[in-house]
Amino acid sequence: MNSVGRVGVMAGLACLALSSTAACGGAPSTTDPRLSGDQKAPFRLGGVEHVTKVAQLTGHDSINHTGSVEVVGQDLGSMFDADGKTWFVFGDTFGQREAGHTGGGGTEWRSNTMAWTTDRDPADGITFGGYVTDDTGWAKELIPGKKLDNDEMTIIPTYGFAANGAMYLAFMSVRHWGDPGEWETNYAGLAKSTDHGQNWTVLDSPRWDGNGNFVQVSVTNVDGTLYFWGVTHGRFGGVALMRVAGKDVEQQKAYEYFTGVRDGKPTWGKDPAAAEQIVEGTVGELSVMWSEYLGRWIMTSTEGSGLGSTIREGITPWGPWGDPKPLVTQEDLPGVYSPYLHPGYVANGGRTIYFSISQWGPYNVFWYRADLVKSK
Repeated sequence: MNSVGRVGVMAGLACLALSSTAACGGAPSTTDPRLSGDQKAPFRLGGVEHVTKVAQLTGHDSINHTGSVEVVGQDLGSMFDADGKTWFVFGDTFGQREAGHTGGGGTEWRSNTMAWTTDRDPADGITFGGYVTDDTGWAKELIPGKKLDNDEMTIIPTYGFAANGAMYLAFMSVRHWGDPGEWETNYAGLAKSTDHGQNWTVLDSPRWDGNGNFVQVSVTNVDGTLYFWGVTHGRFGGVALMRVAGKDVEQQKAYEYFTGVRDGKPTWGKDPAAAEQIVEGTVGELSVMWSEYLGRWIMTSTEGSGLGSTIREGITPWGPWGDPKPLVTQEDLPGVYSPYLHPGYVANGGRTIYFSISQWGPYNVFWYRADLVKSK
């Protein structure tokens, strides 16, 4: 993926009859502070300060010396927990590149790879315990793509999560890389691993339309219900929301899509095309987590207008969501994209957040920190 040119619940017939209501489907109680925020309360996030590059995570010169698994360049780096480890999920990965090469490209191309860590101290960067590797010892391509332009150019994982004792990757099938910040996709779907990430099976269902609002997602588990914030292909649309019980994650009909707020409560439907956008704008590669420091949700993303990466605050998963605030700008890090959060990588009571972020020029992943600033 490039930066300049690049997830309902059915609990019986009674629930189906009420699928447009907030209480249907065994979703978490709205007394949970993550779901019960005052829709009219003022926003708390004033911005960020002390934005600092901590370390380079991938590439020959990184703290992980990834050349040892034939990785000289790769991007993305979203994170999820499974099997007592944190997994970093990467996009297009290359083993050899000419000196001075800018952006994605090179030889020994793998559409996606994944590393793991048990490092819980984010302050000096994240040390990988290893990658999922193939028989040669190289970082392994988990979900093979056809690598045929205008057919299936590549398979890009957008987020991972654990459910039902398995690991899942949400991915998009990319047909063609287009103009800056835009690409064409065939569909979005899920792949599953039951052997600790070593082997992956692409599921026939669920799947979402390649022109819909759930091509790229960020996934969070709230007491057994998975919330998926989604955007379309590229970086020229807004954010929508869907949910499903973790036990039903492989059942297409079990997913529910946020359709608005009625009498102060969220409403849900079964048609992904009817999902209401909860954030307007030009949102790309996104990541959402609950901030204990703010007592609010925070979302980081790539800003499609070319400004860089941004952060915003949400009172509930469906909003309201505040305006975007600069996180890492193009001036800070030229060619910046894909800022990804993890709730375990915070400090100072959650005020300090750590995140992975990609830079197009060297085509590698870096580790950054920032301090959240509360509004006065």
